[in-house]
Formats: sequence, structure tokens, C-alpha cells
Amino acid sequence: MAHPSSYRPAPGTVPEAPGVYRFSDPRGRVIYVGKAKSLRSRLNSYFADVAGLHPRTRQMVMSAARVEWTVVATEVEALQLEYNWIKEFDPRFNVRYRDDKTYPVLAVTLNEEYPRLHVYRGPRRRGVRYFGPYAHAWAIRETLDLLLRVFPARTCSAGVFRRHGQIGRPCLLGYIDKCAAPCVGTVSAQQHRAIVEEFCEFLSGRTDRMIRELQRQMDEAAEALEFEKAARLRDDIGALRRALEKQAVVLGDGTDADVVAFAQDELEAAVQVFHVRAGRVRGQRGWMIDKVEPTSTAQLVERFLTQFYGEQAALAGSADDAHQPVPREILVPELPPDADSLAEWLTGLRGSRVGLRVPQRGDKRALAETVARNAAEAFTQHKLRRAGDLTARSAALQEIQDALGLDSAPLRIECVDVSHVQGTDVVASLVVFEDGLARRSDYRRFEIRGGAEGSGSNDPAAIAEVVRRRFRRYLAESGAENGTETGTDPVVRPGIDPDTGRPRKFAYPPNLLVVDGGPPQVEAAADVLAELGITDVAVCGLAKRLEEVWLPADPDPVILSRTSEGLYLLQRVRDEAHRFAITYHRQRRSKGMVASELDAVPGLGPARQRALLKHFGSVRRLKAAAAKEIAEVPGFGPRTAAAVHTALNGPAQQEAADD
Repeated sequence: MAHPSSYRPAPGTVPEAPGVYRFSDPRGRVIYVGKAKSLRSRLNSYFADVAGLHPRTRQMVMSAARVEWTVVATEVEALQLEYNWIKEFDPRFNVRYRDDKTYPVLAVTLNEEYPRLHVYRGPRRRGVRYFGPYAHAWAIRETLDLLLRVFPARTCSAGVFRRHGQIGRPCLLGYIDKCAAPCVGTVSAQQHRAIVEEFCEFLSGRTDRMIRELQRQMDEAAEALEFEKAARLRDDIGALRRALEKQAVVLGDGTDADVVAFAQDELEAAVQVFHVRAGRVRGQRGWMIDKVEPTSTAQLVERFLTQFYGEQAALAGSADDAHQPVPREILVPELPPDADSLAEWLTGLRGSRVGLRVPQRGDKRALAETVARNAAEAFTQHKLRRAGDLTARSAALQEIQDALGLDSAPLRIECVDVSHVQGTDVVASLVVFEDGLARRSDYRRFEIRGGAEGSGSNDPAAIAEVVRRRFRRYLAESGAENGTETGTDPVVRPGIDPDTGRPRKFAYPPNLLVVDGGPPQVEAAADVLAELGITDVAVCGLAKRLEEVWLPADPDPVILSRTSEGLYLLQRVRDEAHRFAITYHRQRRSKGMVASELDAVPGLGPARQRALLKHFGSVRRLKAAAAKEIAEVPGFGPRTAAAVHTALNGPAQQEAADD
């Protein structure tokens, strides 16, 4: 780690203008992005006495090797640039918002010819409209069941939709009038879309007009003595009103607002947001934040609104309020220092005026207090669920450092695992953990190229191939192969793609490389690193049988306590690599790729392969069988049996068997 004084800008070179700055590590990877009204005063605070800094801030400045800045003209430009850089570089030390749970939403797939209504969890997609989030999936299903009576839209999956279209009969919902049955042509695509759009309008808050229209139709049907139609419309109105009763009216003036509240301590904070549309609470959502430096509530408000609504604007077209990414009003516990600039930026995202204020009295103040109580409750529950989580991760990294004799804590750990079936279809996985947490965007999958005589025939050789490919790529992308000196060129930075400005895939080495296995696997990985001249990456192996930790050239394993946080972290890393490898292997097998040595036998199709494997149980037993035994399998004659035996064992063994 470098001391901040080694890269501190020269006195007088940092301007006093507003701007955005970023800290980078020795390999050019951006690790923190921030903005300031005065770059000089803000950056000077990082280069004060290191011992007086917040622990996470101290770790950040010690991990950095350079600081850069960009001067902007206005606070609005600074907000936009900071948001863009955070999204582009994903700095590890910036505040990260994690959903405290995965909330279900009601999704409407408007990007399909026949839109579908369904419960959904996961990332937002363009062309899909979302309503919620809701606290429970059953709440969505109850509401949807009520509304399908009035808006009989499709809710089935694509496979069910195609199947009923092929057989020409609707499903049960079509027969009980809870689906318009577009699969069998009962309604056209345009008519079905109109039903879906009315459904979206109702959930968006345009309820009074729709109920008045149904009331008018019911009265007309009654006057025309169409009593069955009038009774059906009456029941539809009742269903709509029951659906509305499930959404409490909290603001009688039809307010369109998001209400935000925080609960926090020195290390973490909880955020709660109530989405109020047309005076009703349409959804509730929560996040947990890891603080990087001392942060006030006003600063949390600014950073949260910037990241949350910036992301909502990027998904414009999938917002749940008439495609508006930002509501008309945002109620917060405290105004940020540059509230006017933030409001101006939000106004630009919405396209019309956005109010940003602190509620002082009345119903809005009461609702803000309710949201604050929810934030406090969520924070308490988070602390109970994850008591000592950050401390446990730090303790685990420290235990690993001490047990393996490392120079520093392994902040980045990579693990390699191999998966195959009797030496065929060999694949491998590489997973990455940073600060004790999985970094899935850096996971990699490998198809082993060694074949039956090389890497594919044994785990150590396969691990050696993966390690060689991974670290050759690292040497190439970091510039080490060409002798490029890190940090000497202010324009061309090793590890950074000059075209995109993004980190290259393999430009950063781990502090610790873990392999799944014992001494043979560890020695194979260590030999490759020595061959490539890499000396700053530690290697260890975790054997499954007794959970022993093996080091290169060490005859005895390192034994960690069964209750050790360090062992628990290594197990999680190893198990995640195993899961990732198995998943990839199953995907390849499901796509019909090479699965057996029997594929090399001329004229032996899938049916005969299955017959052989069923008869002998495995390829190994089949190899050990004589040609006469193979000929006993139904459907095999002497000639075919001899061909199978020769393909699996070679001509010499066939001649010996004949003798």
C-alpha cells in the first residue's frame, strides 16, 4: 500500500473550482469517485493526518496511487459527471446501495405483441412496465385476481400461450372470462393491448374516471332492461373498489411523491422509500448502505437521489408512473447543501418541475415520520440479521493472512475449480471475492482445451491450463509482458482499455489464488505462476475431505479451526467456484456437446450408446470388457463389438484379446 504523501498533488495545482475527482490504484483501476464545490479544500482533507481519517477512508487513500480531477462549470454538471463515473467504473469504495430484500413487482410486458401480466423479481428491462414494489408476492396475486375480472389480460407464460394456440382451445382462465384468450384469436392483438393499457391506467391512479364510466354503462344497461349485463358491470365495479381498498389513502389531495427516510450509525445506513401516487401508497422499497467515510444525512440524501433517479432515468420507459422516472415531489428528512442544483438536475430528468423539500406539518409530515419508523425498524432488523458481518469479514481476512503468512490481508481472492465426467467435457470456473464478498461481474468460465491426453485427463493439468491462461492474459493486459512501467505515463495506463476507459477483464491479479484440491493441484498452480515469473500472488488449496489448507512445497497442511471465520470464507469461495463450474458443465451437456468417448466410434448412434452404458454402467467398465462381452448386448454383432473395443482400447489390446 502507498502512503498518500507519495501521490499528493503539488501545492497550488488543485483548482478551487467545483469538479469531480477520482482515486485510482497502482494498476489504474478507479476505486473512488467524488464531487466537491471546491476541489482544493476537498482533496486537501484526504491528505491530512492519515490516523485521523475514517477507517474506510484511510483504507481507500492507502490503496490509491493517484488522484485525478475534472473541473466543471456548474453543480448540475458535477452531479451528472459523478453519476456517470460511478456507473462506468463501479468504484469499490463508493457508497453501495443494496436492496435489503428482493421485492416483487407486477410486470406488464408491453414489448410483446400480446402483453403479459405477471409477478416478477429481478433487474428492470426496457419496454416492460412495473407496478410496485409490493411487500409480498401474494399481495400482487390477490390484486391481480380481482382486476382480471375487469381487465381479462393474458397472464400465462410464452410456452403455455403457444401450446393453447396450437391446440385451438383456451386455458381455464379463458373459459371463466378472466382472460380474453388472445391465444385462440378471441380478441385481436390491438384489442388485447387496449385491455392491457386500461389495466395500466387503472394502476397508475386514473381510477375515478374508469369507475364512473362503468357506472354509466351499468345504468344504461339497467334502463335497457339488460339486467345480466348490468349485474356483471356492478360486480366489476365492486372488484375495482375492493382492489382500491387494498391501497391506503395517505394524502387526500392526490399527491404524487416519493417519501425518503434514513436510519444510520457510523458504518452503515438504511434507506426506506414510500412511493405515493394519486395519494395512495403504491409501493415501498428499502436499501442498506455501507458508508465509506463520515456522511451526514444531507449527504446521504444527495447521493441516494442521484444514484436512484439516475438509474430510473436510464430505464425510462419502464417506470411505474406514466413512464416518468421522477415524481412531481420528493420529501426528504434534510435538504442537501446544493438542493437547488439537485432539484434542477431532477427536473431535467422528469421534463417538468420537481419539488424537493422537507415536510413541516400535516399529513405529509405524519407520513414522513411513518417512513422514518420503517427505516429504523429495517435498520434494527438488518443489524440483528447481520450482527458483526463487517467485523466477521475483516476477521476472516485477518485469519487467512495470519494462517498463510501473507504480507497483507487478501482483499481479492480468486478460486479455480474443474468439472468433468470421467475426463470428458472438461470445464473450469474462476470466481472472485473482494473484501469477503462475491464479485460476480468478474467471474469467468473456461473450456479446457487439453483433450484426453492433456489437461482434460486430470485435475492438476486442467488447473494448470486455467491458471496459465488467466495469468498470461493478466500479463498481456497489465503491460508486464512488454515491460511497461505502471504509473509513468499519464495517458496510457496499463490495465485500462484506451478506447473505452474501462478496466480490462484480467488486468488485476488476486492477492490469493485458491484451488479446489490438495497438494497436486496446488503444486500445478504454483509451478505455472513460477513459470510466468509472478511472485506477488499467494497460492493455497482447500481439500474437501478434511477441509485442510495446503500450501506449495509444504508437506503438512494448515489446519484452521472448524469455527474459524477464515475457514468459513475459504469454504464459501470454494463452494461458489464449484457451483459455477457445475452450472457451466450442465449447460454444455444440455446443449448436446461432446459427452462421451463413444462418440468417436464410427456408426455408433445415441441409441446404441445408451444401450452400452445401460448394460455396463460406465465407460470405464465398458473399456475393461472384452469384445465377446460387448457382442452380448442386444443389437451388437461381433463386427460392431470389435469396432467399439478397438476404438476404446486401441488395436494392440484388441489383438491381445483375440489371442
